[in-house]
Amino acid sequence: MKFAGKVVLVTGGGSGIGRAVALGFAREGALVTVAGRRAEPLDDTVKLIEAAGGDAGAITADLTRSGDAARMVDEIVRRHGGLDIAINNAGVFTAAKVADIDEDDWTRTLDGNVTGVFLSMKHEIAAMRRAGTGVIVNVASQIGTHRRVPGLGAYGAAKAAVTALSRTAALEYIREGIRINVVSPGPHDTPMSLRPGENTADRDARVKEQLPIGRVGTLDEITATVLWLASDDAGFAVGHDLVVDGGSAA
Repeated sequence: MKFAGKVVLVTGGGSGIGRAVALGFAREGALVTVAGRRAEPLDDTVKLIEAAGGDAGAITADLTRSGDAARMVDEIVRRHGGLDIAINNAGVFTAAKVADIDEDDWTRTLDGNVTGVFLSMKHEIAAMRRAGTGVIVNVASQIGTHRRVPGLGAYGAAKAAVTALSRTAALEYIREGIRINVVSPGPHDTPMSLRPGENTADRDARVKEQLPIGRVGTLDEITATVLWLASDDAGFAVGHDLVVDGGSAA
C-alpha cells in the first residue's frame, strides 16, 4: 500500500493508460479522482476501482478551459483536503502530413495535449504550493521529442511541447517541494496504438517488425513506470523524461 491515503488525480482516466494508472494507484491505497470530458467512461473507471475495494471519484471537465481545470483541483481539495499527486494523461491524437493538417485539427491537437497540461499544472501547482509538497507526472510520448514519424507532425509537436513545459516547470518548483517528471510511452495495448482500419492482430504484427523488443507494451508495465515516478522511490528524479518504448528510440 505504497500510496495509502495519498490524494491522486488522473486526467484522461476514462480509458487506456489513464484508467490503468488510476486502478494501479487505487490498488496501492490512494484516494483517486479521475477527470475528463465524458462522464460515462469516468464512471466506469470509478466502478472498477470500487468493485476492487478502492476509493474513487470522477469529475467531468474540459481541461482546455482554465475554469474547468481550476474547478477540478478545487473540488479535489475540498473533498480530500489537498492534492498529493497529479498524473496529467489526457490528450488527443491527430494523423496527417504537415501540408494536409486541417487547421482546426492543429488547434485541437495543441489545445488537447499542450494547453490542457499547462492549465492542469497551473492549478495543481497552486494547490501543491500551499501544501509545500506534491508530485506531477505528465504523459508525453516517444513521438516528437525522441522520434519523428511521418504523418504525426501535429501530435509530435504537441507532445514535444509537453516535455519542454514539464521540464521547465520541474526546475521552477522543485525548491518548493514539488517534483515534476515526464513519461514518454511508445506503443502500448490501447486503442490509440491502432492505425485506421487496424485490428489488434494487425497492430501486433506491425509492431513486431518495428520495435526492437518485438511487441507492444502492456498496461501493467506503463502503470508500474508511472507509479514509480510518482513514488518516494524516485525522489531524486527531477525534470526527467522516462522513455518506455521497447527500444524504438534507442
